[in-house]
This record gives sequence, structure tokens and C-alpha cells, in this order.
Amino acid sequence: MPSGKLIIKKYPNRRLYDTESSRYVTLKDVSSLIRSGRQVVALDAKTDENVTAFILTQIIMESAKRRNSLLPESLLHLLIRFGDDLLSEFFDNYLEKTLQSYLMYKKGLEEQFRICLEMGMDLSTIAERMLSRRAPFPMPPAGPARPEPEPNERPSGEAASGKAPSAAPASAKASKYPVGKKTG
Repeated sequence: MPSGKLIIKKYPNRRLYDTESSRYVTLKDVSSLIRSGRQVVALDAKTDENVTAFILTQIIMESAKRRNSLLPESLLHLLIRFGDDLLSEFFDNYLEKTLQSYLMYKKGLEEQFRICLEMGMDLSTIAERMLSRRAPFPMPPAGPARPEPEPNERPSGEAASGKAPSAAPASAKASKYPVGKKTG
């Protein structure tokens, strides 16, 4: 794979010319080149103006048209409502870094998964442990769930109103065994 950037010339009739292979190409061809790892630069054939962003956007929009969606409608409405400044700030500052971080994290997880499979590890226990560490709320302990008490049964110390008493009764204070301590 050549290491330099591939120069694509864009002609007024919307045709694209690959200067490396000396042939006309389609947006699909350019997309394939990029997917294979090539960097492209698209230049207007008359003015030499860099139109790379325009060509790449066209590729993305063509792909979205085939799938009938690129972004959720609600997000598109917000982008239009708040204008180009919000969109360009988001793309300039966050999107590229977020995608790069995601791809790096995904690659690392895939590599770890491959190593675990090669070692014959039981991935179910590893996944359980990992999820319990990453969960925003602690996972309940494994085992049978405690049954709810019957409406007529009240846990010890609960008054008939359903509320716990605010203080121990006087008889409990004078008792041989203090409240809260069990006898052997």
C-alpha cells in the first residue's frame, strides 16, 4: 500500500479522477480506497481548491441514502435548530477524538478476548466480574431472592402502623437484655 496521500481531481462535470492510477473513479471507489487505509486529498481540477471534506461528506451521504438514515431525526432537528456553529464545534472538538478512543478501546477488548479464548478461559466468570466492577450500581448477590413478608406479618420492632418505633420502649431499657443484643 503506498504511503502518500492519493490525489483525486474533481472536475466540473462531477467526475473524479485518480491521479495515481490515471483513471476515473466513483464515490464508491474512493470509499473503498479509504476503507483499505488510504488517505485521499480531493482537489478541484480548475482551481486546485481542496474539496476533500465535500467529497467525503458526499460518500457518507450516499451511504446514508442507501440505508435511509445517518443520524436520528431528533438529532438532525437539534443540529438545524442550533446552527452550524454547534455542529462545527462538535465535529472539530469531540467527534474525531471520541471515535478514535472507541476504536482503540474496541481493538484492545478484541485482543484480550482473543487471548482468553486461546488460553481456554471460562469467559462467563470473567464477564460477570468485569460487569460487576463497571456497573454504576452494585449487582445483587447471586442466590434466591428473599420473599416479601405477608401483609399480616411484621418484622420485629415494627409497630402496627407499619413504621418502626422511634425509641425503645421503657420496658426494654429496664430489661435484663439490652435492645439489639441477642442472648446465646
